[in-house]
This record gives sequence, structure tokens and C-alpha cells, in this order.
Amino acid sequence: MNNDELDLWEVFLRSARGIEHKHVGSLHAANAEHAMESARDVYTRRQEGISIWVVRSKEIHASQSEDSEMLFDPAEDKIYRHPTFYDVSEKLKL
Repeated sequence: MNNDELDLWEVFLRSARGIEHKHVGSLHAANAEHAMESARDVYTRRQEGISIWVVRSKEIHASQSEDSEMLFDPAEDKIYRHPTFYDVSEKLKL
């Protein structure tokens, strides 16, 4: 089997407890078990991680750059979400 016949998988690794998983790379594998074994062999050679996630790339649904206005601009009219919106007492200023 060559890589064109295998699914592409995205690999996420968590390096320590309490830290989020981070995308570390991609690999080709026939199934989830094979992807997990390959991810372990490729991305944790130096015992960097404590948890691995593998996700079939075609199962990831991501926003597109042309959708950014619709997804992210509505937050601009919510100034109360920014710390500069609030007044801070002179007693609290350093």
C-alpha cells in the first residue's frame, strides 16, 4: 500500500497534565490503530507526551478565510468583552 491509498491523519499530542493537546503533524495510516501506533513511534520518541489524539483529516471541519467576517466580526460590537471597556479605580492602579 502506498500513501495515496492510506488515509491522512492529524496528530495531536499533550506533553503534560493540565496542558492542552497541540497539533504536532500528520501521517498516513490504514486505520485508527495503525495511526496511533505510527504517531507514538514518530512523535513521542523522546517520551515527550502523555496523551495522543489521532483524527482522520477528512473528518475535520474548519472555517475558510472567506468566512472570517461572518464568524469573527460580530465580536467587534461587544466592547464589554475587552478589559479597556471598564474603568479602574485610582486606588487599584499601580
